[in-house]
Amino acid sequence: MNKQILTLALCIGLCLAVGFAGSSFTPEPGSWYYTTLNKPEWNPPDWLFPPVWTILFIMMGTALAKVLGAGWEKKEVKIGVALFAVQIILNLGWSASFFGMQSPLAGLIVIALLWIFIVLTILAFSKVSKPPALLLVPYLAWVSFASFLNFTILQLNP
Repeated sequence: MNKQILTLALCIGLCLAVGFAGSSFTPEPGSWYYTTLNKPEWNPPDWLFPPVWTILFIMMGTALAKVLGAGWEKKEVKIGVALFAVQIILNLGWSASFFGMQSPLAGLIVIALLWIFIVLTILAFSKVSKPPALLLVPYLAWVSFASFLNFTILQLNP
């Protein structure tokens, strides 16, 4: 198998695996915790989250594979991959905090850190190549929206 295709498949697989792990914290339909939270009228429908996150995780994996393809020996690749690793751990940490710990406050703290590390990852990836950095922009946009949603839920549930 072509090394680039294998790297792409492994990177996408890794991101999807993290997404799947995060989904283990999300509520089942009818879950008392999530259904009892006050949410804003503009809260997206539950069915929207899985396809959006799947697309974002595929884009994240593709971006990671493109950066790795530039050569692991390069310092900027190592920095970008390290920042990517931190942000993907924080991504999982948000689900664990917001849903697992049932804490919108902990979720807000984690998602703020996640946002910062996504920005840092985009900046680091752009030093390697612009296309992988651009692949993370929709992810940053979605997490920006999710951050505001998390903040609003915290305000509605004192």
